[in-house]
Amino acid sequence: MNNPDTQRVFNILLAEDNPGDVRLIREALKEQGIGHHLQVAVDGAEALDILHAAAGSSLPDIIILDWNLPKKNGREVLADIKEDLQLKHIPVVVLTTSEAKHDIRCAYELNANCYITKPLELDAFMEIIKAIELFWLTIVKLPRNVE
Repeated sequence: MNNPDTQRVFNILLAEDNPGDVRLIREALKEQGIGHHLQVAVDGAEALDILHAAAGSSLPDIIILDWNLPKKNGREVLADIKEDLQLKHIPVVVLTTSEAKHDIRCAYELNANCYITKPLELDAFMEIIKAIELFWLTIVKLPRNVE
């Protein structure tokens, strides 16, 4: 891929309460060699606080959102993001253990950009994270790049 955007640093907000998953995601992102800054929120309320504090300045290029977060769950966080004029353009990738049809339907009804179920196997999990990074940071034109 010869995308000039891969020369810059991408801002990623990860809303994930499982420290093991956070560690694996960090590792997988590092392996790709795409410049990024990863900010982690351990619950939904913290994710929204980070987003509102960054509004108008250093918003993330992409949000990776767990559906089962404490304080405010992924459904509530996604609804708040997509209702906010300053945030709604940010792509949101739901990455969760839930395979429930109602969760998948709800995520898309709330305008999630994609819904991915976390695989149980370590290698498959790492490949999913690498695929997310490659797709969203090298193939897709992100809103920040077209302003």
